[in-house]
Amino acid sequence: MNRAVPTLRGRCHCGKVEVAFATQRDPSTLHPRACDCSFCRKHGAAWISDAQGELLVTASANADLREYLQGSGNAHFLLCGECGVLVAVVFPDGNGLLGAMNAGCLDEATPLGDATPVSPQTLTADDRMGRWRKLWMTTRIQR
Repeated sequence: MNRAVPTLRGRCHCGKVEVAFATQRDPSTLHPRACDCSFCRKHGAAWISDAQGELLVTASANADLREYLQGSGNAHFLLCGECGVLVAVVFPDGNGLLGAMNAGCLDEATPLGDATPVSPQTLTADDRMGRWRKLWMTTRIQR
């Protein structure tokens, strides 16, 4: 019996940027990672991902999706250019993108696991990228 692939959906406040996270995992087993860096703290970001899943970020127009490089400049934070909501983070890796979704932009009250505090700023840039390669998922951006 094939199990349907659950898709967790979210969007920014104004609805111009949408995210869809396809995963085989039960959402209650996803533990948002609450990063302690000043950027993530100020945005209330907690990241969810599944290395076997996929993330699609869709913007209604090029001008609606903004990228912000923070820290080492390896992670590209994706924000709505209209309302400013932080929806995802991506990392260009080889020929593709890996990414994670900000759990705070989920559309509905999805029963996720308890948040886990993380401190990637204590890692070297190489260690951070290695961690992302293990935890983050294939990501596409559609404009």
